[in-house]
Amino acid sequence: MSARVERKLRYLMAVVIVGILSGVVMGLIRGGIATPALTTGVTYGFLLAAVIGTIELFVLEDWDWLGRLPFIANLAVRSAVYAVIIIGIQLLQPGERVAGLPLDPSFGDFWSSFVMSASISVLVNLGFSIANLIGPRAFMNFVSGRYHRPVEEDRFVLFVDIAGSTGLAERLGGIGIHRFLDRTFRLLTQSVVDYRGEVLNYIGDEIIVTWPEGNGAVDCRPLRCFVAMRRALQKAAPQFEREFGAVPQIRGSLHFGPVIVGEIGDIKRAIVFNGDVMNTAARLEELSRKVDGGFLASRAAMARFAVPPPFPVSDLGTLPIRGRVDGIDVVGIGAVA
Repeated sequence: MSARVERKLRYLMAVVIVGILSGVVMGLIRGGIATPALTTGVTYGFLLAAVIGTIELFVLEDWDWLGRLPFIANLAVRSAVYAVIIIGIQLLQPGERVAGLPLDPSFGDFWSSFVMSASISVLVNLGFSIANLIGPRAFMNFVSGRYHRPVEEDRFVLFVDIAGSTGLAERLGGIGIHRFLDRTFRLLTQSVVDYRGEVLNYIGDEIIVTWPEGNGAVDCRPLRCFVAMRRALQKAAPQFEREFGAVPQIRGSLHFGPVIVGEIGDIKRAIVFNGDVMNTAARLEELSRKVDGGFLASRAAMARFAVPPPFPVSDLGTLPIRGRVDGIDVVGIGAVA
């Protein structure tokens, strides 16, 4: 099972649990602790959450055109889909059937149930939309308050840069280069999801990805992620050539060590990563422009992997780096691994 499917199944399980709990609340509101009312509420909560969650995660999330719509339009389309599902389930009356209640609810009961179910579903939809805006993990970290106070964590940090973007910007123009970067980052992010990384930020023509030590050390995920990015770009090369007349090429760097993670700001709250590891990873990315293969990984990062890399790496020795008197030990990988 792929990491992407596992992620969706975890989210679906969470949505179903929320749906069941919402059904319990609905049952208590409508009928107190009476068993038929609770049975009806739980049945509706489970079915609505399971069906809407499945459609959202395995259908709507894969519609690229939907992701390109403005936030309000996206929310409206999803809410319309939800409304059709809710009305269909309400008309079938599964809750009443399971609870053994008569199947002739009044018009008022139907619409009151619809409004309550729709309200909960729209709130869940809003949660999905906000999570997509700021990132699912960042959203959960904000909700849980994990980084409300700064903490130190050992993390892998991967910097990925789009090579030659300055020249492309001159040829494609401002809007053209934005579309080019957007299409490229969307494609690269799929590899990040597959290898359980976390997109920290997009900065100009760079994407920064991180892994906690435990997740990143498994099966050399950061290295495999970068290689998967290159392969994805190679596969999509004909489409990029047709649309933009150019195929994106990437360079990258990988480092490991302690970073300080915490919330910062007031009006626009953000979770930021600070520390020498971030600076060193950025400077390694600068050095990657001067080496064959366009990628550098520090020995500190390589030493943390649980198994050897599944492809050859070359020892590049100690390279001088800005801000470090003794330089840094690095390895590289080929342009196509």
